[in-house]
Amino acid sequence: MRDLDRHISDYDLFSFVERTVTASAFGLVLLVLEAHLTLSCQIRAPSTLVINTRRHLSLFSTMAQSVPITGDVDLTDIRLQSLLGLHPTSTALSTPIRALASHATNASSSPEVKAYSDAVYFNYHSLGISLLFKPVGGYKPKTGQRRDELQEDSLELDGIDIYHSPKGGTGKVSYTTIPVNPIALELASIPGRTRPATIQVTPETTGKDFVACLGEPDRKGGGAGPSSGSIGIWCEWTKDGIMVEFGGDESRGPQAWERGKDATWKVITLFRPPIS
Repeated sequence: MRDLDRHISDYDLFSFVERTVTASAFGLVLLVLEAHLTLSCQIRAPSTLVINTRRHLSLFSTMAQSVPITGDVDLTDIRLQSLLGLHPTSTALSTPIRALASHATNASSSPEVKAYSDAVYFNYHSLGISLLFKPVGGYKPKTGQRRDELQEDSLELDGIDIYHSPKGGTGKVSYTTIPVNPIALELASIPGRTRPATIQVTPETTGKDFVACLGEPDRKGGGAGPSSGSIGIWCEWTKDGIMVEFGGDESRGPQAWERGKDATWKVITLFRPPIS
């Protein structure tokens, strides 16, 4: 056991972290360290051995939060709708965000935080995603608060915006395209209608593709006014918790609804469907 303790040195840990590793490798090492600590305590090993193991376990757990996830995370397996209702501190939420960052160019898993009394936004511009958190339990954040000032256990994920930059877009692009292709969105089961369980959204998915899969939208709007400056057409499928805003030249102007079937999506908003 002393040999094991001698080999689990700070140098070994940092050397290991400097290389790109997989999440499963981290899990295996953490299990070994935990087993080492348990055995050390059971046989009443020297206190220095127990202390060192605890220190290594704490150090490695901290490192695991910042090391890129590669190899064993398939972004197409991420079910974004399943994240709704989670707190910002949830590992089930932070893990896919880190996975997105590891697959994007010059990306960061640290968000731009915009806090208001009734909503808090975590904006990941370089990941093509924005998270809307709703205060719960009577909590009211102060406008302009930093993340470390927020009561994150009193925030629940209430909406997700996914971004794509279609051809023909106008104005400054604030968000890059999300690095997931295709994006799998789960669909509700509606009595009397035959629908697939999911829709696979790619950068080329158009208005007619959404309608062919989801059916006619429950709500729609936009597209009115001149070709420049008007809002793109949008459609909402309320029971699915999906709203889509379309982009490109086909989505704007007086004839937007005639040409909108060929417009590709610009923003997909996911929300929790109302309870019927």
